[in-house]
Amino acid sequence: MARKIAALRSFFSFLVTRGEIPGNPAIGVTAPRRSMRLPEFLPVDEMMDLLRSLSPEGEAGRRDAAILELLYSSGLRVGELVSLRRKDVLLEEGTVRVLGKGRKERIVPVGEKALQALSKYLAEGARAGTRDGEEEWEGVLFRNLRGGALSARSVARILEKALERAGIGRHLSPHGIRHSFATHLLESGADLRAIQEMLGHASLSTTQRYARVNVSHLVRVYEESHPRAAKPASSRKAAHPGRRRDRS
Repeated sequence: MARKIAALRSFFSFLVTRGEIPGNPAIGVTAPRRSMRLPEFLPVDEMMDLLRSLSPEGEAGRRDAAILELLYSSGLRVGELVSLRRKDVLLEEGTVRVLGKGRKERIVPVGEKALQALSKYLAEGARAGTRDGEEEWEGVLFRNLRGGALSARSVARILEKALERAGIGRHLSPHGIRHSFATHLLESGADLRAIQEMLGHASLSTTQRYARVNVSHLVRVYEESHPRAAKPASSRKAAHPGRRRDRS
């Protein structure tokens, strides 16, 4: 309905500029607001179960482990992941260079577990003679078994198999791992601005969707930080040690 109202408003505006009608009759029609869908994500314990279930055996196993560890470690979009080149991964610095929406480049940190998985994947490729030379350095990082670039659909299939192997009975897209990354960071007290930078969001309002998922940590941070907020009972006891001695 909102899309049709917008189309009518634009059409009448076009007629006004052409001089066909004196005014836009749809200008005052308000469109219904779309409900905001909360992002899908895995709780921390299920995400840990998923990553622990990975079996980095063989070339495909090492590749799949590196893919899922990197997705969760750095919150990449699946399109950003499959577009990575070998030279974009800076193992010594613990970062990855990402080309995001609007061809905007950003540098994202990579966690220790993901670095280990990437190192194993790249080291095995080098021993097999498939990751050396200038051409390979410029080539895509993650490849299918035929040597071509991995597709986003292939990554989704890799995740589906990993979820099944871990015994997690729910559907999750690769984008859901990105949502899990952001949600877990926020729940651990990370700053929204920092999360915005890592995700590559142009607007902070996009990142703020994750604050709607679980506000309990926000309440906790508020109570611990705001000078006029009620303090937890443990804090009040610590602030009056003499009172407890009097009772004893």
